[in-house]
Amino acid sequence: MLTENNIIVLSKLKYRDYDLIVKCYTQKRGVVSYILRGVLKSKKGQTKTVYFQALSQLQIVENFKPNQSLHGVKEVKPNYIYKSLHTNIYKSAIVLFLAEILSNVLKEEENNDGLYNYIKTALQYLDNEEQYSNFHLLFLLKLTQYLGFQPEKRTSNLSYFNLESGVFEAVNTSIYSISGQNLTLLKRLLGINFDALHTIKVSAKQRREFLNMLLHYFELHLDGFKKPKSLQVLNDVFH
Repeated sequence: MLTENNIIVLSKLKYRDYDLIVKCYTQKRGVVSYILRGVLKSKKGQTKTVYFQALSQLQIVENFKPNQSLHGVKEVKPNYIYKSLHTNIYKSAIVLFLAEILSNVLKEEENNDGLYNYIKTALQYLDNEEQYSNFHLLFLLKLTQYLGFQPEKRTSNLSYFNLESGVFEAVNTSIYSISGQNLTLLKRLLGINFDALHTIKVSAKQRREFLNMLLHYFELHLDGFKKPKSLQVLNDVFH
């Protein structure tokens, strides 16, 4: 059945000699994988693959067949054309990192308009923003709301945060309790939106330490979560 759908590209993989499998987060169906048959065979087909860069926002006409794992794409066109996400080396590092995270954590094969719109809007913000070195920190923190383990804000005045339970505590209760600079930055990020991100000033070292803490938080709450391979590239770019 041919239907229109809006998609955000998560990953792509060469299949056989000339095919491409593209994993996407879609507005209507959640996570869907498409097969682009023969696109690597000709220059015309390869031109089509340019659309499917990491986290590209596209509108497609899909040939969706229930109970199949791979679906066809009849037509494709940009839904939003990035100005800098794929050309700015720093933003590109963030994009590759977040695409790997999203490909790892997004599993549901059903629509979630709130999550789709969050990812879409946040990426468009990043595309237009000139101060973005902490973008991925806030993006991941806000993503926890949609994944079901957002830090409990009501007691954020307390002196510790427990990564395992996801709540703030008055005393250090376990090896998962954090304090110090990571706690201070966590509280600040929990209280802002992207338009206030420029007010957060941290060193490269603190940014790396906070990101490692966030990734540990994801590991504790998501079965099978793995630290992304692109983490080293991200750290190198924002050294």
